[in-house]
Amino acid sequence: MNTSYANLINQTFNFPQEGFELIDDQLTFNGICLMDIIKQYGTPLRISYLPKIGSQIQKAKRMFNVAMAKVDYKGKYVYCYCTKSSHFNFVLDKVLENDAQIETSSAFDIQIIKEQYAKKALSKDTIIICNGYKRNLYKQYITELINDGFNVIPVLDHLDEIDYYKKHAKAEKVKLGIRISTEEEPSYAFYTSRLGIRSSEIQQLYNEKIKPNPKFDLTLLHFFINTGIKDTIYYWTELNKCLQIYKELKAICPNLDSLNIGGGMPIRTSLGFEYDYEYMIEEIVSQIKAFCVENEIDEPHIYTEFGSYTVGESGATLYSIIDQKQQNDREKWYFIDSSFITTLPDTWGINQRFILLAINKWDKQYAPVNLGGLTCDSMDYYNSEAHTNQVFLPIIEKSDKELLYVGFFHTGAYQEALSGYGGTQHCLIPAPKHVLIDLDENDNITTKLFSKEQSYKSMMKILGY
Repeated sequence: MNTSYANLINQTFNFPQEGFELIDDQLTFNGICLMDIIKQYGTPLRISYLPKIGSQIQKAKRMFNVAMAKVDYKGKYVYCYCTKSSHFNFVLDKVLENDAQIETSSAFDIQIIKEQYAKKALSKDTIIICNGYKRNLYKQYITELINDGFNVIPVLDHLDEIDYYKKHAKAEKVKLGIRISTEEEPSYAFYTSRLGIRSSEIQQLYNEKIKPNPKFDLTLLHFFINTGIKDTIYYWTELNKCLQIYKELKAICPNLDSLNIGGGMPIRTSLGFEYDYEYMIEEIVSQIKAFCVENEIDEPHIYTEFGSYTVGESGATLYSIIDQKQQNDREKWYFIDSSFITTLPDTWGINQRFILLAINKWDKQYAPVNLGGLTCDSMDYYNSEAHTNQVFLPIIEKSDKELLYVGFFHTGAYQEALSGYGGTQHCLIPAPKHVLIDLDENDNITTKLFSKEQSYKSMMKILGY
């Protein structure tokens, strides 16, 4: 009987599959030989495969445009990237190269917009959707963009937010959006999102503060739910509520022409991942189309704000297994050369699962193991995957001349933001090297060291030593 790790993966999943292939007993990621990268840079190692960002954007654009063509949808599709998923310069560069628009969440996001404009990566025609609760500094920066002629749409999250724009915006026309405060899933500890404006107050806000002021132009209604875009009764119910509000608001606000359905398109977190992107997108478009035809209103332009979907599948985090322990008859531990709390905080904070695969030794037998990090925290471990409640990896023999290497894949969103990139980490475990992988004009692979492994000197400086 074949009990190799390779046989386990082949029997469990449809393998190879997009982005993953085994060549000469070594795993490749988007055609990149990971062992070559490890030999060059070592571990722990964070890698970003930049072409994936563009391919995700183009895939979504293609699916929405096809869905719209099928039902003769009159509105257009607008792809926005949520900067909060990853603020790095190399990410924004790829996003803007693919003609995506931008969604911001905080004051410092606006400084990123200004930097990108200064280097001509975006123009004043690029759509900037400004979401989130806005303190005065955020509103100030938004207003500066408006006054400088940028194509900005502040999405009102609070009834009094508009007062700042009324006082400080000098442009003849100021586009506005309104975010609906949606109901949360029944399992939540509260019923209604803290974000956005209650549906019962939206028309009052328009009639009292937007309609009387000729400088304001309400063009967009924003809808987002925490669970993301899923084929559930909850999602379709909330979308229908949003469409009802759109219809009622459109009746008194003729310039309203855009519906922002937010983000939350999932990424692959398992090789067994199943999500019918085409079906979901076609169903969303056809439901909006049918609603508009039934109610005799023009189909709105559809905006989406995809963050994790854009950048998540471009990332991977690689480790060496540096030791093992058999702690009882049933529990074997493999120790990585870093910390999950430091490098993959989602796994610790919200029990997020990622694609986990061995990079080498696929011809070895496998065994169930627990993966442990280097900190003294009992929660610094990973012992289950999205498709099973165990982790299986090749068996390590004492006689092995080569270490076992493992990779967590599709880790490109949020990890640095949550762990505090460039700061101090739990138990002062250093942040790993970060390598960017791209393709040149001839489709040859290029690598670039974006950041070295964090030094003790940088941490000591932060701590005041």
